[in-house]
Amino acid sequence: MRELSQHVLDLLENSLGAGATRVDLEIVEDSAQNRLCIRVQDNGRGMDEQMLARVTDPFFTTRTTRDVGLCIPLLKAAAQRCNGDLTIASTVDVGTCVEVVFDQDHIDRAPLGDMQSTLLGAVLSVTEPRICYTHRVDGREFAFDTAEIREALGDVPLSHPRVRDWFIAFMTEGFRELRQGT
Repeated sequence: MRELSQHVLDLLENSLGAGATRVDLEIVEDSAQNRLCIRVQDNGRGMDEQMLARVTDPFFTTRTTRDVGLCIPLLKAAAQRCNGDLTIASTVDVGTCVEVVFDQDHIDRAPLGDMQSTLLGAVLSVTEPRICYTHRVDGREFAFDTAEIREALGDVPLSHPRVRDWFIAFMTEGFRELRQGT
């Protein structure tokens, strides 16, 4: 994939597909350590040891609509090309945590890409699951929790056009402030 945000979207879809009611997405860009870390943790149904051992095999998937599962294997290969790695910890009925690390300035590292559209798509596509997002760049932070936003909105859905427009403006400002000084 050309952008890491597309991998993030796949990871979010995997979490939601596993029945997660909470997904934590954390991105840390640390120039001093030359690291980019993406972590997706959920409380979905998790994986047993046998499935966990096979999840990085591109010819393994739990989906019935296709015979391959490329998200994790491609992301792992991308990380390893950039002096990083992908790790997965999972427990049945508890959840899964996927963490991928890259050398931030590696010439082969794909750009992070359009995280705003990725987040907008994920947040607006679900009505119940809680998505907690934290993004840090060299000490600056942008974060939100959809549960807090939903609580403030009451009965108004996140997909309401005015709420969607507010959310886009909120993220635009958050990402702009995050990138100041880089």
